[in-house]
Amino acid sequence: MQARWIPTIFTIAVLALGSVAGSLNPAHAQNNIQNDDRRLPTSQAEIKMSFSPLVKQTAPAVVNIYTKKVVEQRQRTPFFNDPFFKQFFGERFGGAFGAPRQRVERSLGSGVIVSGDGTIVTNHHVIDGASEIRVVLHDNREFDADLVGSDERTDLAVLKLRGVETALPAISFGDSDAVEVGDLVLAIGNPFGVGQTVTSGIVSALARAGVTGQDYQSFIQTDAAINPGNSGGALIDIDGKLIGVNSAIFTKSGGSNGIGFAVPVNMVKVVMRGLISGDLRRPWIGATGQAVTADLATSLELDRPHGVLISAIRDGSPAQRGGLLAGDVVVAVNGLPVDNPNELKFRIATLELDGSAKLTVLRRGKETILSMPLEVAPEEPARDESVIEGTNPFSGAKVANMNPALADELGVDTLSEGVVILGIARDSLARRARLQAGDYIVEINGQKIDSVARLKEVVKAGQRGRDWKIAVKRDGKVLTGEFTL
Repeated sequence: MQARWIPTIFTIAVLALGSVAGSLNPAHAQNNIQNDDRRLPTSQAEIKMSFSPLVKQTAPAVVNIYTKKVVEQRQRTPFFNDPFFKQFFGERFGGAFGAPRQRVERSLGSGVIVSGDGTIVTNHHVIDGASEIRVVLHDNREFDADLVGSDERTDLAVLKLRGVETALPAISFGDSDAVEVGDLVLAIGNPFGVGQTVTSGIVSALARAGVTGQDYQSFIQTDAAINPGNSGGALIDIDGKLIGVNSAIFTKSGGSNGIGFAVPVNMVKVVMRGLISGDLRRPWIGATGQAVTADLATSLELDRPHGVLISAIRDGSPAQRGGLLAGDVVVAVNGLPVDNPNELKFRIATLELDGSAKLTVLRRGKETILSMPLEVAPEEPARDESVIEGTNPFSGAKVANMNPALADELGVDTLSEGVVILGIARDSLARRARLQAGDYIVEINGQKIDSVARLKEVVKAGQRGRDWKIAVKRDGKVLTGEFTL
């Protein structure tokens, strides 16, 4: 079975069975919250209890989002890109036959009103590239919406409705760290555009990673029926509070197979604040590591496989200044367990900047607590983003000096160093040389490349000749090639 991204997926809502009883009896609900009194129904009357009070409370804050995107298509043959063809027929001839044609794409998704002023949280992929966003409320009122901000790395976006005159129904934030496997869930949304629908299930797992292409992954998993048309919906806890935003499903057919995933609300809160303020920044660690396997656990004399084994630490990073060492096993952040690098990265990213994180570390079999500062990744060395020109294999390549901030933006190892290719222009010499975005330029004609400035010097000197020997690092492997221009 293979994970598949569904552009429009349903909303998930999480709640414990005790929440329904709690909604009917506030005193009982308060007692459940304080004592964590999750229990099975004990009578026929309790079995007959309905989710309808909670649905009535939360459904008005779940909305349908309709988007329109204008896509340009150019009808042309591959011959128009050929330099030999252009020599005889010119650019204008190709342009006449390659005139763009516009096509309108429409899509459907869901969203959650989180503030009475019309602020909505949804998925990035629901509104990505949209030229027009229309929102339909539970009571059939319609509003145009503006995009406040979007974050592809977490698949989250924030919208603001236009012309809101009276306060709208909203769902308040909960705590996704309080969710437990086995909690019952409700899903409220608009699958396949048939209208608002409610389904139920349980929380199947927590801290799921490797589900999508996003690099901040610690999903809540549920078996509530989720189908195309419902991405961006709400996860609700026992008090009807938001604990997550749905993002993906695991499917072979495109329909629900009982495995859905949602972004925990503790990440939603951080991203939302950053998008609204226009300053979305996350703390970084400055260390790399790997999940502890059974073999590693045995060699490290651990009682069981758990935690993240730190393999390398960047000089001057928060990890180093917090006292973390290579060989340490990080097992918790602020008391919350971590079992893989994605989960460790997620936990740090949900914390506020300028504070500190308490890392629970196993070092030589003994547990210790470290305090690590929470800071943004630095811009050192300066990026010096440049587009290489001239007659050389790198002509048309956009390059930069890799630094922790850039690495964090690209979602790559923040310990990476060197000159990285950010993009390749079409019909360029760099593309003909089969260079790719993400390649690190290691060497040119025997000269080591450690900065963009050095790259420019070597390229300029090399343009007196036509033979080039280059080496690039791709996916951890150094590739060499010879080119004659």
